[in-house]
Amino acid sequence: MTIQQIKYVIGIADTGSFNKAAEQLFVSQPSLTVSVHELEDELGIQIFNRNGRGVSLTNDGVEFVAGARELFFNYQSLLERYGENGTLKKKFGVSAQHYSFAVKSFVEMVKKFNIDEYEFAIRETKTKDVIEDVANLKSEIGILYLSDFNRKIICQNLKMKNLEFHHLKDCKAYVYIWKEHPLADKKEISLDDLQNFPCLSFEQGSDSSYYYAEEILSDKEYNRTIKACDRATMLNLMRGLNGYTLCCGVISEELNGDDYIVVPFKETGDAVNRVMEIGYITKKNFMLNKIGECYIKEVKEYLDGYKV
Repeated sequence: MTIQQIKYVIGIADTGSFNKAAEQLFVSQPSLTVSVHELEDELGIQIFNRNGRGVSLTNDGVEFVAGARELFFNYQSLLERYGENGTLKKKFGVSAQHYSFAVKSFVEMVKKFNIDEYEFAIRETKTKDVIEDVANLKSEIGILYLSDFNRKIICQNLKMKNLEFHHLKDCKAYVYIWKEHPLADKKEISLDDLQNFPCLSFEQGSDSSYYYAEEILSDKEYNRTIKACDRATMLNLMRGLNGYTLCCGVISEELNGDDYIVVPFKETGDAVNRVMEIGYITKKNFMLNKIGECYIKEVKEYLDGYKV
């Protein structure tokens, strides 16, 4: 088994086609096919199902590609660390729940590297996708939160996928609203105060329980709820409908603008203000490269320096 064969397999898995992979990898399609067949013969498994519509991974292939991605990433990291004169374009990706601080830190990190030498990616996405992206090494780092409510379910999922959580900051919940919201002048806002306004939340998919919600207190009953898929839409709904969401209180005015504010959430009855433990996930025992280390440093500095 060679690094070249591993690169070929990953390329085919990503494109779903031998022809497309051959184009992207600058190799002839027959050579690619022969190389993959030789690898399958060597391993004694079939990696791909082949049909007229393209290719898909077999069960063995899914397991092999997951390991291949990790091996190839480590190979790239070694080249980056010890092969400064190499021509391989280095990749780095982050997947995150919808946090403006994660994007702001990414921007600051990218500024420190020659963008011509790197292929950067940041993905604001669903909680399950954050976990899947890191498990499959589509992204090296994932940003999400734990609370007493979701910790057991999330941590079970992380353990099953050989991932680990690294603590960054503990935050209390805040109500995130437009600065002209009727409740904007209050020093604290309770759920009772919010009952006549729509609760905004990020869509997690039809098969995801409220344990994967990005908003704390997701188990509470809300009179009105509206789901959104991206931060821009969420902000428009805050402004247009006087909607609100519950967040960690750490926002970036530079990215979101100064038309939005956070107000401390007030505990009442069983609406306890749970702690949001913000952190990042990686593969277990995973060694971050210098880009990853730089990104986490930027996140820590932003979180530590932010005053609500």
